[in-house]
Amino acid sequence: MSFISKHELLTQVVPRYREASREHKSIILNEFIASTGYARKYAIRLLTRLDVALPGPIQRPRERRYGAEVQDALRISWQAANYIGSKRLAPFLEELVPALERHGYLGLSEEVRNQLLSISSATIDRILRPLRKANAPKGISTTKSGILLKKQIPVRTFADWNESGPGFFEGDLVAHCGCTTEGAYLNTFVLTDIATGWVECLPLLYRSQHAVIESLEYARKVLPFPVLGLDTDNGSEFINAELMAYCEREKITFTRGRAYKKNDQCFVEQKNGVVVRQLVGYDRFEGEMAYLQLRELYRAVRLYVNFFQPSMKLHVKHRDGAKVQRVYDPAKTPFQRLRVALGVEATENLATIYLALDPVELLRQIKIMQDALWKHAVLRTGGHAPEVNDTVQLTEIWLKPSKLSRSAGKKQKNISDIVPANLDQQKRKYRRTKADRAPHTWRTREDPFQLVWEEICSRLEASPERTAKSLFLELQERQPGRYPDGQLRTLQRRVQDWRAKAVLSFDDRWLETNRLPLNGLPGPLGAIVKTEPSMGTTALGASPN
Repeated sequence: MSFISKHELLTQVVPRYREASREHKSIILNEFIASTGYARKYAIRLLTRLDVALPGPIQRPRERRYGAEVQDALRISWQAANYIGSKRLAPFLEELVPALERHGYLGLSEEVRNQLLSISSATIDRILRPLRKANAPKGISTTKSGILLKKQIPVRTFADWNESGPGFFEGDLVAHCGCTTEGAYLNTFVLTDIATGWVECLPLLYRSQHAVIESLEYARKVLPFPVLGLDTDNGSEFINAELMAYCEREKITFTRGRAYKKNDQCFVEQKNGVVVRQLVGYDRFEGEMAYLQLRELYRAVRLYVNFFQPSMKLHVKHRDGAKVQRVYDPAKTPFQRLRVALGVEATENLATIYLALDPVELLRQIKIMQDALWKHAVLRTGGHAPEVNDTVQLTEIWLKPSKLSRSAGKKQKNISDIVPANLDQQKRKYRRTKADRAPHTWRTREDPFQLVWEEICSRLEASPERTAKSLFLELQERQPGRYPDGQLRTLQRRVQDWRAKAVLSFDDRWLETNRLPLNGLPGPLGAIVKTEPSMGTTALGASPN
């Protein structure tokens, strides 16, 4: 029994002990001694004294081990790591502190550096406790069950992941719908590698199986290793014949989790919160400009998260009755785990990129991209009025050249000028059809949308993110009585066919012009590197037009 528990028991026993008779006092005393383990005379003194108030915590005065220099360096490192938890930060300090010293944000003596690198996670929590501030908003689930092909896709639970090599991903969609799911809004397709924790975030202009396939094809081009497996939830954007056929054609193992069991997608669900929700937020985003701006944000996020955000992986879990004991591996970044999985030689180009990256400069770029993205929010989660009639320009990412060697005599940079010093930052049913049934290509009724179909196509080409429902409501307003509500599903099918055939012409030239193939790796990194004689190696070397 703890010290506090013993005193709580004392406050309950004292009133009964004082009012009891001599015989009952002996019984109460024996019970109190058996519960607390106190000596009999000491227990009598406690039960008969007048003040029995619950004492405060025990204060043992001792000298402070970590001085102001260590605490300031820890605060700067915590800010550069984007305020991650202490158990992730403590083992990552060995990698992070040299990077901050290399880019001029820290200038530590040997004694201070040794103290900082030896600090424990519990001490980090105590030092940073005054700076922490909880802020956990909630999102809206937009998953619609796709039940048509569920029996054809094998189920994989959280306990079935035993692959030790990279390439097996969990995928999920995060909706940027604000407070309502009405209308069209952007989504983020999140892919998380099970073995290494490598994360790719891809924006979707609209939610459909065709957009998912296009994003998956794009992800395979920028990943530094091949995609071998994909595990998703039971949403209709994943459970469909098109994605199944794509995975079979590309030899990708396609599995799904159990319905209403979020833990089956625990790896990607965790990244939904600490990456997408933390950096993008819970506002509503619509339209092509917001899509392009979100894509620019994710270009910087993929570098920062995969190179400078350590995570912990569960190693062993023991259950003893109701008690569960979990043992985790030391926190490592996805890049560190990838080097162990593929080898040092195969990831040499990744190491060159890592040395050229400035974590604080990446955070500065992410903040710029966040501010530019939040200008496109049309419906704030806090209930503010949407911003309309504002022309918002696209802000592109541009990282300044960063040389690998810096002189030790340079003036130390102030990280607070770049990173803020506080945390206040901002069931659908399907009709079953027979597999051998011939495609239905003839019409028995007049097409209700034949006269306006060209106009609908032109509106979709101008605004591909528009939903069929919004187009249908517009037609009903213009021609009352002509289009009954029962024809909405017909228009939705027509729009779905149009999107399956349409080719989106968004500007992806930065991938083709800036991509540098990595020798010895199965695929390109996608984190752009350009080498110039006078500038050294630069990450994301896009021209600042």
